[in-house]
Amino acid sequence: MKVYEGKDIRNLVIMGHSHSGKTSLVAAMLYTAGVTPKLGRVDDGTTVTDYDEEEIDRQMTVSTGIASAEWRNVKINLLDTPGFTMFAHEAKIAMLAAEAAVVVVDGVSGVEVVTEKVWQYAEEIELPRVIVVNRMDRERANYETALESLRNAFGRQVTPVQIPIGSEKNLKGVVDLVNMKAYTYDIGGTGKGNEGPIPADLEAVCKDAHEKLVELIAEGKDELMQEYFDNGTIIEEHLITALHEAIRDDKIFPVVFASGLGVIGTDHLLDFIVDYCPTAAEHRAVQAAPEAAGNGHAAERKVSDSEPISLYVFKTANDPFSGRISYFKVFSGVVKNDATLLDFTRRTQEKLSHLSTPQGKSLVPVPELHAGDIGAIAKLRETLTGDTLGDKSNPIEYPGVKLPEPAITFAIEPKSRNDEDKLSSGLHKLMEEDPMVRFFRDSQTKEFLIAGTGQQHIEVIVSKLKKRYHTEVVLKAPKVPYRETIRGKADVQGRHKKQSGGHGQYGDCKIKMEPLERGKNFEFVNDIFGGSIPKNFIPAVEKGIVETAARGYLAGFPVVDFRVILYDGSYHDVDSNEMSFKMAGRIAFKKAMEQAKPALLEPIMHVEITIPDEFAGSIMGDLNSRRGRIQGMDNKAGKTIVKAECPMSEMLTYGADLTSMTQGRGSFSMEMAHYDFVPAIAQEKIITQYKASRGEVVEEEE
Repeated sequence: MKVYEGKDIRNLVIMGHSHSGKTSLVAAMLYTAGVTPKLGRVDDGTTVTDYDEEEIDRQMTVSTGIASAEWRNVKINLLDTPGFTMFAHEAKIAMLAAEAAVVVVDGVSGVEVVTEKVWQYAEEIELPRVIVVNRMDRERANYETALESLRNAFGRQVTPVQIPIGSEKNLKGVVDLVNMKAYTYDIGGTGKGNEGPIPADLEAVCKDAHEKLVELIAEGKDELMQEYFDNGTIIEEHLITALHEAIRDDKIFPVVFASGLGVIGTDHLLDFIVDYCPTAAEHRAVQAAPEAAGNGHAAERKVSDSEPISLYVFKTANDPFSGRISYFKVFSGVVKNDATLLDFTRRTQEKLSHLSTPQGKSLVPVPELHAGDIGAIAKLRETLTGDTLGDKSNPIEYPGVKLPEPAITFAIEPKSRNDEDKLSSGLHKLMEEDPMVRFFRDSQTKEFLIAGTGQQHIEVIVSKLKKRYHTEVVLKAPKVPYRETIRGKADVQGRHKKQSGGHGQYGDCKIKMEPLERGKNFEFVNDIFGGSIPKNFIPAVEKGIVETAARGYLAGFPVVDFRVILYDGSYHDVDSNEMSFKMAGRIAFKKAMEQAKPALLEPIMHVEITIPDEFAGSIMGDLNSRRGRIQGMDNKAGKTIVKAECPMSEMLTYGADLTSMTQGRGSFSMEMAHYDFVPAIAQEKIITQYKASRGEVVEEEE
């Protein structure tokens, strides 16, 4: 494949809400550019960027797909990202490899939940944005309504650089407001338009829109303002340069119109990308991670061939045939085939054999890649997403993406012994691909847990496990790791005596039990005087208590935060042994629990919920119904951040509930805060369920 320099490369992350037609638009652009012999369709599973079995079956993008096209001797790398809110983190990661974002909006629906979310991600890193109002041939598609929706959400910087010709099924093409020419298309054609004059019925609208665009571009540029005042317009050549700079500097968010499925406007979109989107060489110097700068590491690196080699891995995939594939952006220098680079993140050397450029699932071999280009390499030994590789004599380490903690956790059980053996290996490969997946074992409940962004996210992971790694699992709600403790004191005797011919068994101990402050777990005090229990048997008493406490008293949960004082006892010269005193300790513990007012503790979570202001009241009401305690509220850019503490048992399905309460516009994070007493009614219910599960008869209260 041809090699391109940074000035001839455009890297674009394609993002937006689900079903806005992102993948269809990318397919149409690749078809128009001659990359594919016919138009790929999502419904047929024939698009270049949705090639995973899971994506084809579900007809939705679940991970970033990468493809490239050549247009007017420029290489355009397209990163097609998912639009479902549970996979939106993929867009956030892919942005690091782009110089601009193409925000795709549906011509009927306008701005939706994920449109706002990915816009905010781009805003955080000051990534230039181009808006494509897609599916303009749909029934009820309206450019004025779509434009109003965009301006209400993103401000006056949103400005059309095209006007559509016709609408719905009569969509014919677009008028370019820079050169004031019309481009018409045949629906379902090649995507290459016919240039002509502006239709008479659109002349006045286009003239007015052109003047507004020129005014906005000229704002803040004295020489352009002077030209505008002197001539009443700005010549096209100056306008193209000024619009390119305004987009690059994040001052204008241009709006273009298209239909991916109808292949309308796609050649003009490719032209627009070549003329107006920032080149890879125009990317500002890339900053190193603050914690890595210094110690011989550079603080920043210019995107230039003349700088030392550095590249950043932004995606990892596991292919059944090729093994692990690492997708990367070359931030500086020229990377050649068979280069040996140091992974600065892991301090290991990696050899880059079979350097390629990605085209969907295919990898096209290439001899070298210049600064600003995107490439792929198979079978790196240790490198993973977020790692920086480069010339060991010129170290630099780029920052990774900060992702939120997973929002939902399920218990996961292998269906068979065979599945159990393969589970860990398969899940760890999927975790390499998706940094939002977590897999761990709960030390108390002994369950394997899998965590992700939502139920659909977990379902996709489980489906991949089955299809790729032939591992079947069952998902269950995780158990709440309750604890047991005491509220009162006890003073008891535990005696174990057994006579059965020959040597008998004899152990006798007296203990006091009292509560400890929360989090202190267990304390054993040996207060024996005068040898009433020989020293070598005292550890056996403690062991008996510890083992019995681990099995629980009320409902099978470990007993914590208590102190035992061993103060007296007796022994037999012949019949006493360690086992006898261990049994005595067990008996004493159970008797003490009867007296010491046993109680259940539950985990309390610290919860932070971010929602649009209009949902604040209903969210707080819902938290109160979940026994939540509001700790505080902040307001930031039209969003309310509610901080609260809430029992874990009330939050197991919160992700799905929050989605329905906020129409998918809310997000939350949750972490363990502390343990607190379970209310009496809830405690009785838990104990009853525990006894029922053991087949014990539960006495009804009269």
